[in-house]
Amino acid sequence: MRGFARSTDPRQVGPLGTVAIVDPEVLGAAMFYAKVGDAAIVYTGDYNMTPDRHLGAAQIDRLQLDLVITEHPPKILLDRSTYATTYRDSKYVREREFLKAVHKCVEDEGKVLIPTFALGRAQELCMLLDDYWERMNLKVPIYFSAGLTIQANLYYKVLINWTSQKVKDTYVTRNAFDFKNVCSFDRSLINAPGPYVLFATPGMIGGGFSLEVFRQWAPCEKNLVTLPGYCLAGTVGHKLMSAKRPTQIRLDEDVQIDVRCEIHQLSFSPHTDAKGIMDLVKFLSPKHVILVHGEKPKMAMLKERIESELAIQCYYPANNETVCISSTHHVEAGASDAFLQSCLCPNFKFSKPNSERDSDLDDSNKRTIVCDDRVAQGILMLEKNQNPKVVGQNEFMEVLGVENHGVKFAHCCPIYFPDSESRDASGRSPSSLLCLIFEQLSRAFPGFDLHDCQEQIRIRSFVGSFCSKEKCLHRTDVSMHSRVTHLCCSWSLADEELAWKVLSIIKNLELANAS
Repeated sequence: MRGFARSTDPRQVGPLGTVAIVDPEVLGAAMFYAKVGDAAIVYTGDYNMTPDRHLGAAQIDRLQLDLVITEHPPKILLDRSTYATTYRDSKYVREREFLKAVHKCVEDEGKVLIPTFALGRAQELCMLLDDYWERMNLKVPIYFSAGLTIQANLYYKVLINWTSQKVKDTYVTRNAFDFKNVCSFDRSLINAPGPYVLFATPGMIGGGFSLEVFRQWAPCEKNLVTLPGYCLAGTVGHKLMSAKRPTQIRLDEDVQIDVRCEIHQLSFSPHTDAKGIMDLVKFLSPKHVILVHGEKPKMAMLKERIESELAIQCYYPANNETVCISSTHHVEAGASDAFLQSCLCPNFKFSKPNSERDSDLDDSNKRTIVCDDRVAQGILMLEKNQNPKVVGQNEFMEVLGVENHGVKFAHCCPIYFPDSESRDASGRSPSSLLCLIFEQLSRAFPGFDLHDCQEQIRIRSFVGSFCSKEKCLHRTDVSMHSRVTHLCCSWSLADEELAWKVLSIIKNLELANAS
């Protein structure tokens, strides 16, 4: 699926999704956003995260995506790497090198052949040369071959709102696609004397008019052929880019071309580079990424980067290989009143920061941080012919018609008073003892939520309260010590380890110093 419809705003393309801005060189190109149920994907096509002279950078809304399928652009032989592992020089530097090479050639009375595609790159390079010709006051003709390029230019002139911001800003005074120094080419001028610049299609010199011109101009040392982009294997452009200094190009068994002209290679690709690919994937943050249209070793390197730096699962399947991606499925569910009520219960946590700024302050002046992290546990019920509903555990047990069974432990813990205690156990109020116990436990368990409820102490499922029974079932000591009181405690199986730590602290209270 390739997108060739560009828009400044997302537009509906049917029930599956919307179109977003994308293609790096073609007016009207698009990314595709498809959504079926809760599963959502984006197919990027070719894109560029850097704006150029005639079109802006690729843009897309931040979406909740299960999958992004992104083009991993093909090889550029100039630097023997793929764009996925290449960080190209600045666009300004590349444009300056291109203009310098062209200017030198025409200054030496040579002809310049720029093989290019009719859409996108031709318009950008025409704008670049036209502006340079104006600034340098050059009178050398610039031609583009008739046909599709002329028709394409008409669309660029009309659809100004789809072009770059710079083009739109200058439209009031001048349409950027009304070139002053570029005009249509007459084939009779191929061997005309004098210098000139010619845009000819196709871009890879795989045939057509660009190959015809190349055959005529290649043997002349004054001439220049610039190859500003990728060329498919087997084309003349690919052979020129592959060889260090090509002297002959064989078209077939019978035809061979002597190459004496200059060959200038520039990374004038409209596709994004490694940073652009990583930036887009990071911005969209999908659950999965699939890389297509690239070389296996280079895609493996990019996959490793995406997984290590962005923690996103990435794939690069071979032709005819199937990849299964798990998708999101949202369930709209109601909630019972009891469950909603449980969500409203506060869960306060108090803490004091240990920052250097507060280290010189006494405890009364230190700031207290209050957090209310509420966690509600519920059960999703799916009953026949009814909407899904979230209920509390007790409600669920009632629906099932069963009792809620749980394992609890209990222990009646003795608290002994030393002989030096000025008052006996009966002389100490339960509330003062609970305050003392609460202080000790607060120091021992700073990260836990302790609740002092005046008559009992709570830590998670652990509950302790003073026992007034003479014979408690949970009491194990039979001491007749006069200075003793008991704290009857209970807890669940999950907090057994915590409970015995609490009991150990209670048994070792320093009551003598607290009298």
